Amino acid sequence: MAGIFQGLDAEDYDRTYTDKELVRRIWTYFKTYQTKFNWTVAATLLMAILGTALPIIIFQAIEAAAGDGLDPNTMIWLITGVFSAGLLTYFVNWFRRVKSAEIIADVVLNMREDAFSAAAGQDMSFFDEFSSSRILSRITNDTEEFSQVVLLAIDVINQLGVALIMIIVLFTINVPLTLLVLILAPVVVFAALGFRRAARRVTRQSARVMGEVNRSIQEAVTGISVAKNFRQEGFIYNEFSEVNAQSYTLNVARARVIASIFPTLNTLAGIATATLLYFGGRATLGEAVFLPFITIGAWSLFIATVDRLWFPMMNGAAFWSQFQQGLSACERVFALIDSDRAIEQTDSKTFDKLSGEIKFEDVAFGYTADELILPKFNLTIKPGESIALVGHTGAGKSSIIKLVTRFYEFQAGHVSIDGTDIRELDLEAYRRKLGIVSQVPFLFDGTVADNIRYAAPDATDEEIIAMANKIGEGDWLDTLPEGIDSPVGERGSQLSMGQRQMVALMRVLIHNPEIFILDEATASIDPFTESQIQEALDLIIQNTTAIVIAHRLSTIRNVDRIIVLSQGEVIEQGSHDELVAAGGHYAELYDTYFRHQSLAYIEEQAWAK
Repeated sequence: MAGIFQGLDAEDYDRTYTDKELVRRIWTYFKTYQTKFNWTVAATLLMAILGTALPIIIFQAIEAAAGDGLDPNTMIWLITGVFSAGLLTYFVNWFRRVKSAEIIADVVLNMREDAFSAAAGQDMSFFDEFSSSRILSRITNDTEEFSQVVLLAIDVINQLGVALIMIIVLFTINVPLTLLVLILAPVVVFAALGFRRAARRVTRQSARVMGEVNRSIQEAVTGISVAKNFRQEGFIYNEFSEVNAQSYTLNVARARVIASIFPTLNTLAGIATATLLYFGGRATLGEAVFLPFITIGAWSLFIATVDRLWFPMMNGAAFWSQFQQGLSACERVFALIDSDRAIEQTDSKTFDKLSGEIKFEDVAFGYTADELILPKFNLTIKPGESIALVGHTGAGKSSIIKLVTRFYEFQAGHVSIDGTDIRELDLEAYRRKLGIVSQVPFLFDGTVADNIRYAAPDATDEEIIAMANKIGEGDWLDTLPEGIDSPVGERGSQLSMGQRQMVALMRVLIHNPEIFILDEATASIDPFTESQIQEALDLIIQNTTAIVIAHRLSTIRNVDRIIVLSQGEVIEQGSHDELVAAGGHYAELYDTYFRHQSLAYIEEQAWAK
């Protein structure tokens, strides 16, 4: 059994809640819709009352038949009573189910919104550490699982109401026999509760493995082009088959646990009914030692009522084990909602406008506490200044950007914006001041215009076109089949890399940020597109404080200052010409990465040919 749980350990942010804590928290969602909840409860209780009407009517018929017989008026009364009870039961049940569906939909809606809000509000480090598909599984699959169990809970409440009323009816028929029923009932209840722990465990693991299935599918779909390039379709299929088989095994294990509940309870209920039949039968003959005489009609009603009693009692007892499905699902959702944020905020200060001064003072940062990328970093960026960060892979360039954007928390030191500690700034307001273009810009499915106005929803088509015409006289728009109304496809798949980068830069231009951050958006493009992108960069940089991670010489030459990094420290800084003349680390980088991009080098190679 342990083998099927392999690889399904809890996430670091998972928490364990008691049943009482989970039920109390679930109730806070239902309490918001108190009126609908009250109507649902009222309809459920009325259903329970109606559920006992039929055996009582039949009892009256048996008693009448055993006495003077059934006259026509009594027959009409019985038929009318059965028909009315059935008709009223239908309408009450319809009303109960409609109200139940409404309140469950409302609760699941709010729960999903809370879970999505918690996920969206998490730091970038959270998504680096935890699979997005597993998070998706909690927001969708687990909330859906919860809704199904709540529907079950409402049915069980109805059945427990039926059981309570039937016990009252049994007391009116024969008190000693009813007490015997109540003595036997706890055996059934405790047997059902014995399945609780096993049900909770397999349900929790089943939910986790569903997250693994989603992860496998998402990874296969997003990486399908790479898989096809290297003809690894079989590999990703086998990987999916393995996790899918694990899901199958766990689902079967869960089904076995749940399926074992009712056969066990039915057996115990059968033994209890047989006991009642024996003693009740003797009571009808006046032979029971501790039971008074009981009529055949009363005994028939008692046995019929007991038979109808066992089902809701078994459902109620078994429900707690089945309810573990819903509690386990809620536990995973609440763990996501309650997950801690890595980013520390001590205040929520805002600025009407940033001048853009950025200062790092003895900043220590690492993705893990044991391995620091920036051991003791110091740097001051003046308001309106543009800088380029250069250095080998691992020098700390991206880490600096992640700290400025407040996507990660640093371990020591101070980062300040316009003299204010970055931890004191309101994150949402601060990030509105930022414009960020990543190395591989992400575009949402929609049109070019939709993506450009993503950060400035009020921007009109005319404003977008006017801004686009400032770059290469709008020639890049001519390459789009429908101009700014051209669809970009999923993740921008219908555009070239250069077009995606132009759209991402236009998105920043229309947003007009006060601090601009560029994680080299001029790699892997043709010279013509590079020149257009450079025009866009120049428009942005001239009005902002800009931090650029550069791999293209054209980008580096246009900044105010070049910062050369090595092992998380600034080892050189200055203009391109100054640093090349100094013959230090930058000169080596220039010869290795940038020299072949220079016009002098191109002319030199042309003469050599």
